[in-house]
Amino acid sequence: MQLTPENTLPVDAGHATLLGRIWRPELQGPSVVTVRNGMVVDISAGYPTARDVCESADPAGTLRAAHGEAVCSVQSLLANSSVASRDATLPWLLAPCDLQAVKAAGVTFATSMLERVIEEKARGNPAAASTIRSEIQSLIGDDLSKLKPGSEQAMALKQVLIAQGAWSQYLEVGIGPDAEIFTKAPVLAAVGSGEDAGLHPASHWNNPEPEVVLTINSHGEVVGATLGNDVNLRDVEGRSALLLGKAKDNNASASIGPFIRLFDEQFTINDVRSAELTLRVEGADGFVMDGYSSMARISRDPLDLAAQLIGPYHQYPDGAMLFLGTLFAPVQDRDAPGSGFTHKLDDVVTIHSAKLGTLRNRMRHCNQCPPWTFGASHLMRNLAVRGLL
Repeated sequence: MQLTPENTLPVDAGHATLLGRIWRPELQGPSVVTVRNGMVVDISAGYPTARDVCESADPAGTLRAAHGEAVCSVQSLLANSSVASRDATLPWLLAPCDLQAVKAAGVTFATSMLERVIEEKARGNPAAASTIRSEIQSLIGDDLSKLKPGSEQAMALKQVLIAQGAWSQYLEVGIGPDAEIFTKAPVLAAVGSGEDAGLHPASHWNNPEPEVVLTINSHGEVVGATLGNDVNLRDVEGRSALLLGKAKDNNASASIGPFIRLFDEQFTINDVRSAELTLRVEGADGFVMDGYSSMARISRDPLDLAAQLIGPYHQYPDGAMLFLGTLFAPVQDRDAPGSGFTHKLDDVVTIHSAKLGTLRNRMRHCNQCPPWTFGASHLMRNLAVRGLL
């Protein structure tokens, strides 16, 4: 869990426009920061929230031009950001978003779509998943990457599956015209890199979901991106899709970071479209699992997902963070054959993408993670006391 510039920042960090947030104990509150020449620079005097930067006409230019206070080195900040070895008198990294709504798009990759169908059919029982997986793949295959959601071909496949009794609500959002978009976490509830991430103790079949997270302003414009772990409780959601809130929104169950990389000459939406994500889970029991997710294989374009989130039918005056879904769906057995993968306490999850950096968290039960106590009212009061409002 030791965080360093080398294992956290983008490979081209010297050319990246990075927006972040840190906790400053001496101020008893958060500050908006950027990274310059190896230093963490607090720009809160001009931009008290990350939302303010993202709402400017040119977020990257705004961040580069913002005046600020050098608080500490990036190295010392990251060294103090691991919750396992933190000095509470020194600054540490937070999730880089603040007032933005935290939303997620589900079933955006064919492989993960099939796994959602399997969860539904298995009714939350991991032992039944392997048999059901084989049955479904024999019927529809596992490569639907060329099938455009909502197209005539997709609707024809839908009719065939209905006729064969194989239709599912997950296939509806996977190949139908409307994306699944849900609320992942309340405003200010996401945790950052180095923090503990939460699993509901009632779950016994769960996994990480390595994802790119878009930063979208109130006009629906995508202004940057970061990484996220959309912690997933497969047994809870598998019992009923109506339990999605219980499966997805728990204390510390949304992890975002390390920084938002704003779009500029060096980093654009095309870098998001071509991003390759790697995942590693390292257990205290010696278990290691590696995985990946390729944005090139997403079924819906990121800009289409952003347009389905925000527009004339739904506004977000403070913008939004949008998890884009994942190709990764673990089938590797961790314990007994046929049991599949599930987390154990103290697993360390590392999600990496070259131009976005690395997000790292330790898995704990959500009631063992620090409780979420700093909400929007606390932020406003803190900024007011500091003379920033």
